[in-house]
Amino acid sequence: MKTIHERNEKIMIRPAQERGHGQYGWLDSYHTFSFADYYDERHEGFRSLRVINEDRVQPGKGFATHPHKDMEILTYVISGSLEHKDSMGNGSVINFGDVQKMSAGTGITHSEFNPSQDRLVHLLQIWILPKLRGIKPAYEQFTLPALLAKDPLVLIGSPDGAKNVAQFHQDILIFRGILRAQKRCYYHVKPDGGVWVQMIKGSLWLDDHLLNAGDGASVENTNKLELTAENDTEFLLFDMN
Repeated sequence: MKTIHERNEKIMIRPAQERGHGQYGWLDSYHTFSFADYYDERHEGFRSLRVINEDRVQPGKGFATHPHKDMEILTYVISGSLEHKDSMGNGSVINFGDVQKMSAGTGITHSEFNPSQDRLVHLLQIWILPKLRGIKPAYEQFTLPALLAKDPLVLIGSPDGAKNVAQFHQDILIFRGILRAQKRCYYHVKPDGGVWVQMIKGSLWLDDHLLNAGDGASVENTNKLELTAENDTEFLLFDMN
């Protein structure tokens, strides 16, 4: 399996087991890119993607109120629930199948807790650098419609936004992907574009590279991707300029 720093390849794999790892008692966190105490100059982000953290939070625990500024933040719950409160007056519980997005802009504070007393919450938190700094903070949350077999890739984020599509202040398209075992789909990459695929569940062939849960892959210098599920899969796909 090739690693992401072999830049002569159009597809470069970021293996799950090579990510940064933080164990803080109540929080078990894996870092795809440099974050907090983990630093690797080879892995500081990909295009406008700055953070992909895979977190598991113990029951009744969570992140106390803390600030963010000039960042687009996507929270994607894999299992369990996450309770959110922020300085914009929003208070909600995010469940599997929900998309939550915040534009931190000029500055916000928020907290995130696992409201369950007996179940972990497993989530991805993703930070995207905005195209413009100092924008007005904003919040969005919605529940994704059930995915249909004919729609393995569903748009959940874009620069313009829409119903059930969060608006990101960046030239980026974000898709939630679900492919059943042995099913296949294709994705056409914009000229000079870059794609990141982040695996959540299952195993997926990305052209001739096999990705498993927790793996990521960057894609450049190609205009078409073939995605084939080895078994039932769930993943996110980011398409960036």
